[in-house]
Amino acid sequence: MKFCGKIALVALMTAGPIAASTQDLHLASGRVVRTDSFPSRFVKPRKVDVWLPDGYSSAKKYAVLYMHDGQMLFDSTGTWNHKEWRVDETAGRLMRDKKVRDFIVVGVHNGGLLRHSEYFPEEPFESLSGTEQDSVMKAKRPEKKPVFYDTVQSDEYLKFIVTELKPYVDSIFSTSPERGNTFIAGSSMGGLISLYAICQYPEVFGGAACLSTHWTGIFTTVDNPIPAKFMKYLRHHIPDPESHKIYFDYGTEGLDSMYKPYQEQADRIMEKKGYTSANWITKEFPGENHSENAWAKRLELPLLFLLGN
Repeated sequence: MKFCGKIALVALMTAGPIAASTQDLHLASGRVVRTDSFPSRFVKPRKVDVWLPDGYSSAKKYAVLYMHDGQMLFDSTGTWNHKEWRVDETAGRLMRDKKVRDFIVVGVHNGGLLRHSEYFPEEPFESLSGTEQDSVMKAKRPEKKPVFYDTVQSDEYLKFIVTELKPYVDSIFSTSPERGNTFIAGSSMGGLISLYAICQYPEVFGGAACLSTHWTGIFTTVDNPIPAKFMKYLRHHIPDPESHKIYFDYGTEGLDSMYKPYQEQADRIMEKKGYTSANWITKEFPGENHSENAWAKRLELPLLFLLGN
């Protein structure tokens, strides 16, 4: 049974005062500190939720897990599809059972219509030919809506997280800011941007969880040059396995049914780069689809892998 926990509000002075409003979230454990409009020089302002576990204390130091699509993590009553990752349930239980180290979760809300532009890895996109880029930018979703509503801007999004959000989190909350205690996670396009983050900033992130990684980038596998560019990028940028952990998974239904052949290509790259079961996992979940319900059911696995005691 969830209870209604009051959101604590923090006033920031990053680029001027931040307006915030008191709201309620339905949480099973912990509490959330929300910034209603986190300012940035790189991306449009957005909500940022920081989940603190029960018993959070400034006398302790906490690892930090940054998660994309922050509005989908904690409370299904306010999400567009009435689904959630149940992060507070799973993280709270694992900490109570002492199966993972103490950690907090930073839920970065997505940019709405800009989500695809912010989550699509920019360097692989730039390696496409001009004709290929034009074709990708004109891609449609299955319901015929555009995939992109603006240019690809994932480098700017990651600058926001690394140079603006992380310093704020580390200054306000009691964190262990070093790489070995800093992780990033997401699903679908959020899986792609998590992988891109650990490749672009291997000195910042010690681990990434990439659930239902959207290797196709758009919504077709026909004449799609994107996966090959992602694999080429991965071959040249995958971080040192001695100091990093990476988790992948995928289901077999819905959008996830497209991913297996590309994930197998990525797995071969991981093996060639020296990754083993000590620092890399790929899991297939037969019968699971592309949804928050599916990711919630298996969230325990990446949390144990990245943060386990």
